Amino acid sequence: MSKVIFVTGAGRGLGIDIARQALKAGHRVVATGRRPEEVEQTLGGPQESLLVTKLDITSPDDARAAAQAAVSRFGRIDVLVNNAGNFFAGYFEEITPAQMRQQFETNLFGPMNVTRAILPILREQRAGHIITLSSSAGLIGQEFCVAYAASKFAVEGWMESLRYDLEPYGIHTTVVEPGFFRTELLVDASTTWPEPTIEDYAERTTATIAAWKSMNGQQPGDPVKLAQALLTIADQAIPPLRFVAGADAIEGVKAKAQELLAQAEASRELGGDLAHHGGNG
Repeated sequence: MSKVIFVTGAGRGLGIDIARQALKAGHRVVATGRRPEEVEQTLGGPQESLLVTKLDITSPDDARAAAQAAVSRFGRIDVLVNNAGNFFAGYFEEITPAQMRQQFETNLFGPMNVTRAILPILREQRAGHIITLSSSAGLIGQEFCVAYAASKFAVEGWMESLRYDLEPYGIHTTVVEPGFFRTELLVDASTTWPEPTIEDYAERTTATIAAWKSMNGQQPGDPVKLAQALLTIADQAIPPLRFVAGADAIEGVKAKAQELLAQAEASRELGGDLAHHGGNG
């Protein structure tokens, strides 16, 4: 059945593939980006089933305007795909407070802005599905990823809790943790590389930047297949609350789950009996 699918960050990377595959599958697509003319050109120009509209996800006004444009054109929104994001790489001491805030502004508050604008529409429909792209770094801390991982861990907590808000209104949520896919996350338009400023980190920073840059275009995951998988999930009557995407991510998340179990068990002797036992201390 044809759905109206609203995609953020449709101007490059995975967003392009999601929009293209959705159109190919017969869905109506609201493709958004900061430069709508580029989005439209990338997706092949004007189409009856395509609405391209401007959206800087850090702007609540943009989010409200884009949501209204979608309803004006197609009458409803069935699926929101929070895809837009960026990556501030580097060791913690070399990431400025302003950069850390900017990372959260895009990766956490951006999807929140768009979701806040679209939720009244979904509640009125008593139906809808919010799919938010997190990352395996939203579940597993990684070297050189403190800002990105922190923002994605926050996305995980938001989405995991949001489901309880929305379940009574027939609105589903899915948080997605991709591993390494050949998207454009590691290109300079999406990644801010650190300037070595602290001698202790300089050698590691230089080597790590080179290693990450060499990975671009060599990642194991196919973004077209990921886009198709997300559309499959969007068609399910009861979609998963969490979708771990890619064999590398699945193995990493399994290892992290086992590590958490072991850490919980190791805490039992000291942490398992911390309750009040009466008396005045």
